[in-house]
Amino acid sequence: MYRVLVMVLLLVGFMSCQSSEKEVGKLDMAKQYYKVLDNSDESGIVSLLSDSIVVRENEDDYEEVFSKKEYVEWLRWDSVFDPTYTILDIENKDGVVKAKLSKIDKRILFLHEEPMVWNELVRFDKNKIVKVERIKYDVFNVDKFLKNREGFLKWIDENKPELNGIINVQTKPGGIAYLKAIELYKNNK
Repeated sequence: MYRVLVMVLLLVGFMSCQSSEKEVGKLDMAKQYYKVLDNSDESGIVSLLSDSIVVRENEDDYEEVFSKKEYVEWLRWDSVFDPTYTILDIENKDGVVKAKLSKIDKRILFLHEEPMVWNELVRFDKNKIVKVERIKYDVFNVDKFLKNREGFLKWIDENKPELNGIINVQTKPGGIAYLKAIELYKNNK
């Protein structure tokens, strides 16, 4: 009887350790995901993602599904603006990673004039990231962002109409053109 009790306790302890390791693994994966974004590491992102990833913005009720290939292309676009992602807080709760992040890059600095800060959830399936859900912005001045974007777009319309729509082209060449347009705007304002 004593041996059976010891075996049961060892089995329960072993299973608890395995569950705990999985939870830590998801937290580590999320941290790696943000490191990959910060470094614009195309090869690193591929191993972390499921075949597709859902990116959701709750405050805007917007959702987009990316294939791995499309997400890598978005990462290339993002890299053009030299982003800095900073984890302000992160925890794993019931298999979902909750993170508070800050991001600044040349585009955000131009349009928002300061880092954006938000809270998001990272969801997993079979140890792959399947969904990143931005649930709430802590720092996002939508009025300033829209005012700066509208001024920029108006300037493009009046001075560089060939660049109309460039802010919606999320490819590396589109990002390069966007960044050049920002520089032209700043130099000719």
